[in-house]
Amino acid sequence: MSLSDVPGLRPPRHPVHPRARTWWTAQALVTVSGPMLLTALALGLLSFLFFAGALPWLVPLLVVTLVAPALAYAFLMPRHRYTGHAWELGAHAVYAADGWIWRRRRITPLSQVQTVDTVRGPIQRRYGLATLTVTTASTAGEVRIAGLADADAEELARLIGRATHTARTSDAHATPTPAAHAITPAPGAHARVDRPGTEGAA
Repeated sequence: MSLSDVPGLRPPRHPVHPRARTWWTAQALVTVSGPMLLTALALGLLSFLFFAGALPWLVPLLVVTLVAPALAYAFLMPRHRYTGHAWELGAHAVYAADGWIWRRRRITPLSQVQTVDTVRGPIQRRYGLATLTVTTASTAGEVRIAGLADADAEELARLIGRATHTARTSDAHATPTPAAHAITPAPGAHARVDRPGTEGAA
């Protein structure tokens, strides 16, 4: 579906909450950057205690392969991810954008929305954030808007629910009801009426 198929829907202009950058930084330290830094520290400490002669080449190797990528990920990922996350709600569809390396944009018709849920992980709760998950009947899967403030997520869920009801009601009213067509016998023809018990009667 393209923007031309959805009248009145503009590109996403509503960003997620600025605290999402802090949440993504903490997430990076727990899942990616933290383990990489701990691995570099452990290898450097073991080399210092048992293989001191390896430090001149091991330390630069650890900096290039573990320390620098870990710090770059924790610093750059949240900022790029924040610029790529936005949402927009129209009268007929919800438009969500996300990603930081690979940017993804999805337009979901409100008539296909099945459920709207708010999800809060342990780190998200620490920063008062939530993720809005919109499940649809489409095979493309669910739509997620991550990094919303708790109050904004609840309000957006309410708005999507109301807009979904309105969109389905409008579609139902716009669908024409098939009319019954009367069959008029041609001039000189006789309509046959079968009565119970007369099958095969001469």
